[in-house]
Amino acid sequence: MTIKIEPSGQACGAEVTGVDLSKPLNDDQIAEIRTAWLKHHVLSFPDQPMTDDDLERFTHYFGGFGHDPFFDPIEGREHIAAIRRDADETSPLFAENWHSDWSFQAHPPAGTCLRSITIPPVGGDTLFSNQHAALDAMTSEMRTKLEGLTAIHSAKMAYAPDGAYGDGDDGRSMAIRPDESARETQTHPLIRKHPESGKLGLFSCMGYIIGFEGMAQVDALPLLQELYAWQGREVFTYRHKWQENMLLMWDNRSVLHCATGGYEGHDRLLHRTTIAAYQDS
Repeated sequence: MTIKIEPSGQACGAEVTGVDLSKPLNDDQIAEIRTAWLKHHVLSFPDQPMTDDDLERFTHYFGGFGHDPFFDPIEGREHIAAIRRDADETSPLFAENWHSDWSFQAHPPAGTCLRSITIPPVGGDTLFSNQHAALDAMTSEMRTKLEGLTAIHSAKMAYAPDGAYGDGDDGRSMAIRPDESARETQTHPLIRKHPESGKLGLFSCMGYIIGFEGMAQVDALPLLQELYAWQGREVFTYRHKWQENMLLMWDNRSVLHCATGGYEGHDRLLHRTTIAAYQDS
């Protein structure tokens, strides 16, 4: 088979066909997929009836497993988490705000993979926002305000015991594990080079970014709000529509993502791995 890459026509994203992910890939196939991943930032692989073994093997091709600090893995697996919402669930939608996965880590994961298992007949799209494009489109005035800033990242608003997914988050089907360690902080440049492509982009956003080094919070919050509104503009986004037996991989160094609802009364289940940080990141 010959691999075919079909761009989405939106700000990022492409569909990949002509490859069977239920079988081991050769070096040429892996290199071709990596090149497409770096170019398009989000890749979807339709019609892939994979197993969890296949998902783990695929993840290893692109960097091995990242560390998922606040999810319990599924039974019998160390590195696969279930992104799950049951039909009768009434808790707030998980991950409905823009973010880059685990940006609060010292070495955030390079990417994330999702394997679809149960997909509702309506809703449940995932949105992605190209942060190279968001930076490139900025006015010089706005960019000047951001140049040289070091962002302070933390998971406390989400995963601390008093956070959004903390002890008071009842009735959720996902196996989320809040912990005091979520209050720890980590710094990263707000504008940084992609460790493989070298292209400059914005990294992460308000939520996991809680402030900036050397800036008073009274000044940081309005800047974070302004930046958040800019980063998620429609012109920078790709809307991904799910199918069963689909694999999706995205580059956390290039895009933000968020979940959407609209599938009340239906089950939704995907299995997730994270791709470990590139060695030079």
